[in-house]
Amino acid sequence: MAEIELYSAALCPYAHRSHLTLLEKGVSFKQIEIDLRNPPANFRKISPYGKVPVLNHGNVRVWESAVINEYLDEIFPDPPLLPKKPIQRAEARIWINFADTRLFETTRKLLHGYGSHQQAEETKTLIEHLHFIEQEGLKKLSSKGPYWFGLEFSLVDLTYYPWFGQWCVLEYFLNLQLPSGLERLQAWWEAVADRPSVRTIAKPKEFYIEQYAQLIRASKA
Repeated sequence: MAEIELYSAALCPYAHRSHLTLLEKGVSFKQIEIDLRNPPANFRKISPYGKVPVLNHGNVRVWESAVINEYLDEIFPDPPLLPKKPIQRAEARIWINFADTRLFETTRKLLHGYGSHQQAEETKTLIEHLHFIEQEGLKKLSSKGPYWFGLEFSLVDLTYYPWFGQWCVLEYFLNLQLPSGLERLQAWWEAVADRPSVRTIAKPKEFYIEQYAQLIRASKA
């Protein structure tokens, strides 16, 4: 089998998604850590966008985490990480898109605009996203099991968990507490956190807080 390489970064939740997908698939791979603040000179040749993750599979190169994960699910179909029914596959892609365009994007604005006058507005938007996930996602799609699609663990779970794995950063820097009324979300969070793949790559809160503190100091320098 062709060697698989995953270009990753310690703080990147997008890269964590693909790392977790490989672990869930039980696929052997080589992980190459990139310091995105000081990337190697040839990194643009590896990653056209200058971002991680990037997957090399023999002579095949794929980038963008959502695309990488679907590629892996097709190339290594056992265990499947997308539902079988077409409508559920569509719903999975809708929620992955919501993570990328709404949840992660709002968080990026909050952290990059740390201390700005727009912080209150972005915080309100983020809380609205969390309630939307609770009501329109988890409560409607997963009444029979702990995961996004009930008993079936999927790429949607792998997409969202890395964000929640760094929730401590929002707590520490923005004093943001998880709102009440998100019982289903909290139960999902606990279930995914207990998976062996997630425990394998978990890092302590202190790691994320110190790393983001360095980023914030660098941005203000």
